[in-house]
Amino acid sequence: MSTLAPEAITAPASSVTPTRLLDAPLPQLLDELDVLLVDSSITDRGFFGAVVERRDGQLILAMPAGRSTFERDTVARMLLGEALGVGSAPVPEPLRMEVPA
Repeated sequence: MSTLAPEAITAPASSVTPTRLLDAPLPQLLDELDVLLVDSSITDRGFFGAVVERRDGQLILAMPAGRSTFERDTVARMLLGEALGVGSAPVPEPLRMEVPA
């Protein structure tokens, strides 16, 4: 799993708590945070998604199409938590985030 956001984003997400990140309906959370969810053209089974911050500060969450609702929801929340610096339990090794150099 990877994110292209090199450091935690602070606004407007500074008020996002781990509970809110995990409990809010995903569409509502994305709307509140002004995150654009798009389908990625990457089809590799090892790719779970990426978070990219545009120059204007908006986050784009790119995720592969065709994955289960559970996987998509879970990975979206993990990616957002990492990108926003929301404290949570460490993610499993296969899903660790990578920041390109």
